[in-house]
Amino acid sequence: MKKFLLPLTFLAFCYNSQAQDVASNSNNTKDNSLYYFSSDSIKSVNDTVKKRKGEELNEVIVTGNKLPKVTALRSGLKPMDTPQSVQVIGSEVIEQQQAIRLSEVLKNANGINVSSARGGAQESFSSRGYGMGASNMLKNGFRYNSGSIPDVSGLEKVEFLKGGSALLYGNVAPGGILNLVTKAPSFTQGGSVSMQAGSYAYYKPSIDFYGPLSKSIAYRINGSYENSESFRDVVKNERLYVNPSFLFNVSDKTQITLQGDYLDADWTPDFGTGAITYPLYSEIVDVPRSNFYGALWSTGTTKSASASVFVNHDFNKNWKLNFNSSFQNYDRYSKSTAQLSTVQPNGDWKRGLTEGKNLEKIYGDQLSLQGNFNTGSIKHQIFTGADWENSFAASYTYVFFDPTNGKTVTTEKDPINLYDYEALSNQSTESPYPTRNTQIANTDTNRFGVYFQDLISVTNQIKVLAGIRWSWQESEVTTYKETVAGAGNPEDGIPVVGAKKLDNAFSPKLGIVYQPSTDVSLFASYSNSFSPNTGTTVDLQPIEPSIIDQYEAGIKTDFLKGLFSTNVTVYQITNTNLAQTAEFKADGSPNTDTSIKVLNGETKSKGVEVDLTARPVDGLSIIAGYSYNDMRYSKTSGLNGSPVEGDRLVGTPANTANLSFFYTVQSGFLKGVSVGAIGNYIGERIAGWNNQNSTDPKYPDGIYHREIPLDGYTTIDASVGYTWEKLSFLFKLSNITDELNYTVHENYSVNPIAPRQVMASIKYRL
Repeated sequence: MKKFLLPLTFLAFCYNSQAQDVASNSNNTKDNSLYYFSSDSIKSVNDTVKKRKGEELNEVIVTGNKLPKVTALRSGLKPMDTPQSVQVIGSEVIEQQQAIRLSEVLKNANGINVSSARGGAQESFSSRGYGMGASNMLKNGFRYNSGSIPDVSGLEKVEFLKGGSALLYGNVAPGGILNLVTKAPSFTQGGSVSMQAGSYAYYKPSIDFYGPLSKSIAYRINGSYENSESFRDVVKNERLYVNPSFLFNVSDKTQITLQGDYLDADWTPDFGTGAITYPLYSEIVDVPRSNFYGALWSTGTTKSASASVFVNHDFNKNWKLNFNSSFQNYDRYSKSTAQLSTVQPNGDWKRGLTEGKNLEKIYGDQLSLQGNFNTGSIKHQIFTGADWENSFAASYTYVFFDPTNGKTVTTEKDPINLYDYEALSNQSTESPYPTRNTQIANTDTNRFGVYFQDLISVTNQIKVLAGIRWSWQESEVTTYKETVAGAGNPEDGIPVVGAKKLDNAFSPKLGIVYQPSTDVSLFASYSNSFSPNTGTTVDLQPIEPSIIDQYEAGIKTDFLKGLFSTNVTVYQITNTNLAQTAEFKADGSPNTDTSIKVLNGETKSKGVEVDLTARPVDGLSIIAGYSYNDMRYSKTSGLNGSPVEGDRLVGTPANTANLSFFYTVQSGFLKGVSVGAIGNYIGERIAGWNNQNSTDPKYPDGIYHREIPLDGYTTIDASVGYTWEKLSFLFKLSNITDELNYTVHENYSVNPIAPRQVMASIKYRL
């Protein structure tokens, strides 16, 4: 795609297999409702059941674009009352687009992009210039380990809260949070059985059953099995996912939801192609995207499980108490070759050897109180509470041995050549290098926070949101080492306990909302968040966390009862105390220790985002968005090894955009036929690592060049489908133009995007 093409118009798609059901039942008097993990929605279920005792209810369906309540807001605030940009991608869209990965779901959310697909084991995202790590990835409101690719078949919706959310969640990056909401139980009897099949031997059967077990107990169980090869030679994937849940109506005022899920995934580690680093620039190796350069003995497995309980109690219509608790277990193991050494200009590459094992257990509790009351003519909607989390993570370090001499090795003895792919066909399927675990590092982290928030309705038009949070975080690392030679060393197995690292910070938020009408909301806000730092000050004291300020303003509209909704936001995020290597030590001598730091740097991220959803006529839905982001180092020390002032940060495209449409014929001979398309644009960006100032004479311009420039690209998917009574069919062609581009983690996982592919599905609704 040529660089000069503007990323403002694309074909896009949404296939709605439920829309036909809605149309056929439009005159039916039975109730349609949507169920989420929230006290309001569960209460809605109760009210419906109490009103319709003995009457069979219809399937749960969303029929409009009216802005829904967002569970990730936790406080029960309406999106129009929130001085923050919010996007919700429902199960309709996920199903319509036959999404099989979270990255495909997020094509519908502008301002967020896949920043890397490290080793093919996980997808990492960034928003507003900031990486969305484990702290910014939530499942049903709790942090979860983002080292695995979640299964989208169990998702009811994905909530994207852009901007600052530290008030509600503590230590989170300011770019935004993603909350994955799994499917909830229903007192409506129903379900479906489906099968997806597509290119490269992909197939995925799925089930979803739900209904009442009694007048006060409902259930849901959904699951899927996925087995596929890949457009990448050798690469395979096998996944099993199960997600059961139960809803108990203990009384008219108390509901308990139990939820759990389990994922077992076997995958082939794939670090893509390579990148060649020259003294003044870097570039990706030009080889076919199907070429797999890993060892044939590469293997990876991920197992994750979670269990959660959600207790909601309504004291009365104005006061609600919520208690949520969660446990998660994560286990990932992989062994493969990876690009730990530089590819030479002639294509020679000594493949690095890597083996890793990571475990994590996460416990979390949340207690919150929502209340509504008046002080004179002023209305208050308060939200207050506390949360606690414990994470216990274990990281295993392995070394490889050369069996001929017993010495440790980090790379293979002989290089391969990326331009001589046929030579790799004679590889062994067994690793020629034995390994040994030489270190286990256990990290125990505790987080605690208390917060208070009040939405003050001064008038019906003017509202003020004010809140503050105090967060406390403690972490401690205990290391167990074994010598390479084996047992016998007196230090073997003796734990080395590191110093506890303590961080705490206040995170305020202040916003004002002006609503000249019920359909229009103008807002402005200030918030901040904190980011813990590693290293010490020149006095060898723990360095304080960086405090990041964010300013945001925008306008939201929701016309004609949700038939046309827009959201326009501008923002600026500034980290004025970025940690950098100190120039001098405490005694005044020059400092060369990168762990000794000062808070004297600065980064600045600023941009604009535009979202639009519309249903101009029956059966037609449109989703569109555009974002611009400029994030740079605005102040650096200029010392050897420091970032270059003015440089854009890696992984942050300046422009992203999306546009989709879906249309279902509502009547006549073609009734039930659907067509649609989705287009997604990712602009020019920088991969690799950011450049550094350097005093090395081999860099004549004084800069160590480590960046890999990437062109922008557009992908277009199109679909056609048909729904007949309870049976629906869908056919999709993705990446129609066969666009080639890459997602890059640093410089050693250079993964090409998927080429043109086909996907077909059939679903039967019970």
